[in-house]
Amino acid sequence: MRIRRLIVAVGVSFALVGGVISSIPAASAVPSQTDSKPASYTPPPVQWSTCTNPTLASRGAQCGYVVVPLDYARPNGTKIKLAVSRVMHKTPDSQAQGPMLVNPGGPGGSGLIYAIFGEFVPNGAGDSYDWIGFDPRGVGSSQPALSCIPDYAGYNRPLYVPVTPKLEQVWINRSKAYAKACNSAQHALLGHLTTLDSVRDMESIRKALGAPQINYYGFSYGTYLGQVYGTLYPNRFRRVIFDGVVNATRVWYKANLDQDFAFNKSVKVFFAYVAAHDSVWHLGTTERVVEARYYAELRKLIGHPADGKIGPDEWTDIFTQAAYYVYGWVDVASAFAEWVHNGNAAPLVDLYGSPPFDDNGYAVYLGVSCTDAKWPTNWNVWRRDNWSTYAKAPFLTWANAWFNAPCAFWPAKAGNPVKVDGRHVKGALLINETLDAATPYSGALQTRKTFPHAVLIEGVGGTTHAGSLSGVACTDDRIVAYLQTGALPARRPGNQSDVKCPPVPAPQPDAALTSAAKAGSGASALRQELRSTVGPSVRSSTPRAAG
Repeated sequence: MRIRRLIVAVGVSFALVGGVISSIPAASAVPSQTDSKPASYTPPPVQWSTCTNPTLASRGAQCGYVVVPLDYARPNGTKIKLAVSRVMHKTPDSQAQGPMLVNPGGPGGSGLIYAIFGEFVPNGAGDSYDWIGFDPRGVGSSQPALSCIPDYAGYNRPLYVPVTPKLEQVWINRSKAYAKACNSAQHALLGHLTTLDSVRDMESIRKALGAPQINYYGFSYGTYLGQVYGTLYPNRFRRVIFDGVVNATRVWYKANLDQDFAFNKSVKVFFAYVAAHDSVWHLGTTERVVEARYYAELRKLIGHPADGKIGPDEWTDIFTQAAYYVYGWVDVASAFAEWVHNGNAAPLVDLYGSPPFDDNGYAVYLGVSCTDAKWPTNWNVWRRDNWSTYAKAPFLTWANAWFNAPCAFWPAKAGNPVKVDGRHVKGALLINETLDAATPYSGALQTRKTFPHAVLIEGVGGTTHAGSLSGVACTDDRIVAYLQTGALPARRPGNQSDVKCPPVPAPQPDAALTSAAKAGSGASALRQELRSTVGPSVRSSTPRAAG
């Protein structure tokens, strides 16, 4: 989801040094060969140069490209380029612990800026690593980058909930059009965007770096990417952290339905928070009253968008921020109150953000998830499942359905997901809050079973998605110890977490924040901006199964 701004404090342009790759052949719906071992491929070394992005450059980061095959089954065929960045270790070489690859999630999220992420690890525990950011194939500064309909989404879109056959058909037609545009506007890349392709790209990055092993820090979808890498290349993994853990047995259609129930629960936690601070926002003294006010305002916006921009869909999108993370709870609650009490839409518009729509992130999200595994192609299945889910979990069900609906019509053939097996990964640290909606806690428990040498930290009762390194000492201290020494907490018997920690704490509201001037101001520090960008990466609207 990209209701939040895209790494505002560090900028959104990640131009790199180097030439532009030649265009690759015309569109193809041929999927990657996921059932056979590809021929071996070794990329040339990276030609590193100074990054052009000011934030990366200010940290002394280097940027370059890793050249990889479009299709690993044809390693001598067409090549594409993966944009990579690195910040070298700050310790003496004798204490260096090798490269730490970071993936922020999505799929479709740009990871270049995460080369600076090591500086946010407490106690200098990140200083002994070479932090490696990268844009996965099709993303951002990687070449080519996927784009389908740049202005696909904006303000005041058709109502998510298809209350009439006509409205349902409008959304079906939009979904078909997007899938068709991706096929006609693009190239053979469309058939080679699976998680397995990106896992092989990670192995190519390792080879290009000349490293015998990699360390890995994956958020959200990045945890699934890491699970598949650990299945195919377990001996290449050294230190491994998965934060916001995907259930590999549910990719991807079922995972979206799981999310719908989880988001419905997490937004109620936010409503209860607003009610607990009724002296600040005056929106109701119980969760039920605040929730009723939320839906009442949503209905009022149908046909009458606030400031001509914020209709019921945008209203849903804004509150989805609060269902993802606690960081912006004060901003969302203040904008809610300002609209209800004063009719002021400015804070809502500020929270929603301004178009343009992030077409690249959305296109790659679909390109990966639509071809990783098979989706129903009969719309009657989608209609039945989503109306059934909506009856119990109305908050996000249809928003999520339409975000993923192009998969019903996707032109590239879907493959079969890799059966994840982490038995040979020597250790991993898993982190998940109990009520994380984007990656429900059940996925962390499932991954703990699949990775028998992994240890799970649970942020008990928390709703924040992928929230490590947010200042919770119980969690952060264990990350520090693991990165410094490889030490993991003891694993407990049974199907449970191994360490129970407090969640990322909810912010304390300030009465002054009810003013329109402060509502929606967001985090001012670079650290908070980076945390807010972890996870789904599309600016238009809704969550995705991967997160």
